[in-house]
Amino acid sequence: MAQKNPSFQEAANGNNNSSSEELSSFLESGIFRLDDGSRVVFVDPVRLLNRSYSRFRVSPSGYYSRSFKSRSKVRSIGEEEEEGIGDDAERRGKKKKRKRKSRELNEREICAEIRHQELRPLLLKAYNSLLTVSNLLSCLPNIVEYEDGYSNSGREEHNFVELGNLCQAPHYEISLCFNKGVIEEAEDSWPVRVGEWTIVPLFDNLIGNETTEDVEAEFLNSKYILPPRSSFYMSDLRRVRDLVPVHSDHGFNLIVIDPPWENGSVYQKAVYPTLPNRYFLYLPVKQLAHTAGALVVLWMTNREKLRLFVEKELFPTWGVTNVTTHYWLKVKPDGSLISELDLFHHRPYESLVVGYVNVKSAEFESTPSFTYMQDNQVFISIPGSHSRKPPLAKLLLDHVPGRKPAKCIELFARELVGGWMSWGNEPLRFQDSRYFIRK
Repeated sequence: MAQKNPSFQEAANGNNNSSSEELSSFLESGIFRLDDGSRVVFVDPVRLLNRSYSRFRVSPSGYYSRSFKSRSKVRSIGEEEEEGIGDDAERRGKKKKRKRKSRELNEREICAEIRHQELRPLLLKAYNSLLTVSNLLSCLPNIVEYEDGYSNSGREEHNFVELGNLCQAPHYEISLCFNKGVIEEAEDSWPVRVGEWTIVPLFDNLIGNETTEDVEAEFLNSKYILPPRSSFYMSDLRRVRDLVPVHSDHGFNLIVIDPPWENGSVYQKAVYPTLPNRYFLYLPVKQLAHTAGALVVLWMTNREKLRLFVEKELFPTWGVTNVTTHYWLKVKPDGSLISELDLFHHRPYESLVVGYVNVKSAEFESTPSFTYMQDNQVFISIPGSHSRKPPLAKLLLDHVPGRKPAKCIELFARELVGGWMSWGNEPLRFQDSRYFIRK
């Protein structure tokens, strides 16, 4: 069992001001609001995910498995610009590399740069608001370096994308153990749980844990953890319409989509298979939405071509309206940005575009059940594995139309969340037991 790290609470008790109270709340919730209007929020994805689990919790060391070079002192963006320091300055001590010849930007790149310069003051203000909260900054290294016994060595993880394309894929089965009771052993050992095993097809099949306990599952000698009231459907894009409910009043109120956007990067293609962007036009978003309306959240890269595609084709095809844009700003454990703010092809932020489907009638309600999201909110966090997005549902629920609790689904999911349905060709990607520790 992992030992508790006292430095978190020590930091929370370090000051007797409002930020100290906010930090204590953050240690429980994973959410730290950096301004009074709640337009800038720092989140710890691990704490947010752990709200889903009963007997297990996500390993911080497993989630934050990326390594970052830290600085001896973190400065505001303004200080860096004045003194000429930053990631470029850090690289000056290294062997000089031959500089590539600069080229002129094309029309789309010019548009992207103009958009970035317009956005820059917002991101500067959000980032500098983080740097003013010293006790939160002092906690960040402990969030990542938590001693929990996580190890990435040993057996290889299964590649569900490859397995799903094999001719024997329809014959693969997963075993789920639904707990029936607990047998206590010696004082220093874990309690032994006895249960009933259920074996079901893994691919092209809706699999759910409708209990209030975590469920352990086994597939090809690997174990997976399923949070309470979660379900998943593992398939490729050809079977996505299997998710459409027979009756639209059984649809979803919150639809989060993290598409594998096509990308020219050879590295990205190697670690995360992509699809042509036009394939996403055929996602049945409107058919998945509840008749009372749905909030649609789309994760997006900073490419101008992609932004135009979403604005001009994708959202109109899906029937998404009332669109606002928000930003995920990525920082290192020392509080510095993961890359220079103005680095053209590697910005330290991504966009999430938010809109609504089937909400025309809600505009005329005397007491609407939700509030529309304000534009340009900024969410700050330390990133996890490649392309793994922070779970922001807790911050979105007040803006979700329809019934409560909301019915939620994530498309192209790579992990499960309690109370949600997850669809994609690898929704168990981060459910491997190696990413968890017992509570």
